[in-house]
Amino acid sequence: MAFVILKDLAYQYPSSTGLVLENISLQIQEGEFVSIIGPNGAGKSTLCYALAGFVPHFFKGEISGEVEVDGRKSSESTLDEWALNVGLAFQNPFNQISGAKYTVFEEIAFGLENIGVPRDEMKKRVEDAMSLTGISDLADRSPYSLSGGQQQRVALTSILVMRPRLLVLDEPTSQMDPVGTREVFGVVRKMAEEGMTVVMVEHKVEWIANFADRVIALKDGQILIEGKPNEVLTSDLLIENGFGISRYTSAAREARKRGLWKKEKLPVTLDEAVEGFKS
Repeated sequence: MAFVILKDLAYQYPSSTGLVLENISLQIQEGEFVSIIGPNGAGKSTLCYALAGFVPHFFKGEISGEVEVDGRKSSESTLDEWALNVGLAFQNPFNQISGAKYTVFEEIAFGLENIGVPRDEMKKRVEDAMSLTGISDLADRSPYSLSGGQQQRVALTSILVMRPRLLVLDEPTSQMDPVGTREVFGVVRKMAEEGMTVVMVEHKVEWIANFADRVIALKDGQILIEGKPNEVLTSDLLIENGFGISRYTSAAREARKRGLWKKEKLPVTLDEAVEGFKS
């Protein structure tokens, strides 16, 4: 049985006049790295909130269908119970910093304190998590003195240290440079290979193509297309529905019209484009 199951999920916020999610049905296997793409207003963040239990337990509103993780239904669990297995990193890291701690180390340890992890184990888990995400040098800094990209790393680390079974990330690299983006994608890929299930909302399609197992494109709260990264990210459906595509895909599409692209598959990454144009 799939680790994550969504059955006919539909949701409407209390203040909205229409559905934000509509008829979402999908299955995600344990250890799978799934990326969600879509234009603004497609329902990507709301889908993250539903997976993390914030919809409907925190945001309220009208919901139908089911969200199931590891055989447990969100509708039959409390938010604090759900959070023990599902971790969410928000799009804006400032919203995730507790404000109750003076240093990055203490901030990352905060969740472990709340569930009563012994001090020695807590210290080791925090140190290991900070080493994994490359922020050990920030341990004694104030979370509020950091750049946006550094804060995003702290937010990710504070989730990873809890060792969730399902990791949900809402644009976790939006404020990072290319080096930071590559490192975070590498960390997330490593966690998936070790058995953690990952759902990541992102716009950086080249990185998605390199690291994700599957891509789901959302539009107007519904699944437009899903499949392997290269299949989805080069699909004509994305162009027709106003999605952003890779510059390399765009260049190869034009080259194909002129008879200069001979390969069957279009590229998403620079390496794929170089290989294709060489041939």
